[in-house]
Amino acid sequence: MSDCCCSANTKQICPECGSTCKSVGMSTLYHQVRFPENQSLITDSYYFCPAKTCSIAYFSNAGNTIPKQHLRSYKAIQNDALCYCFDIEAEQYLSALKDHQAEPIKAFVMQRTQAGECACEIRNPSGQCCLVNFKRLENEHNTDV
Repeated sequence: MSDCCCSANTKQICPECGSTCKSVGMSTLYHQVRFPENQSLITDSYYFCPAKTCSIAYFSNAGNTIPKQHLRSYKAIQNDALCYCFDIEAEQYLSALKDHQAEPIKAFVMQRTQAGECACEIRNPSGQCCLVNFKRLENEHNTDV
């Protein structure tokens, strides 16, 4: 799963919840933040807070914050999206894991990513490759595919 589409990031601590947050590019913000809020984004170094209970989606070094409710992907975040590029929810993948049918799902995402057909930088609010989410979920549930 190392054939990711996204680059490495720097980290900061969320000012609201204390979670470790990775940096995101301005392109991610312009695609994620809904209109009209996206029109007033200030160029800066931003970080995405992955904590589901935190109200902050993005914060910047200069102290700018953007709430999760302002994101296009807000419903997907609430539905525990696993892969934003191909619309796969964590519950769908967990169900497939339990039924020993998860490998084709993960293989599909890996093939599409390797073919350059993902759009994690703009579809995933973290700006990160969604492939890592599959392994994280498997590890959380101590399940191998």
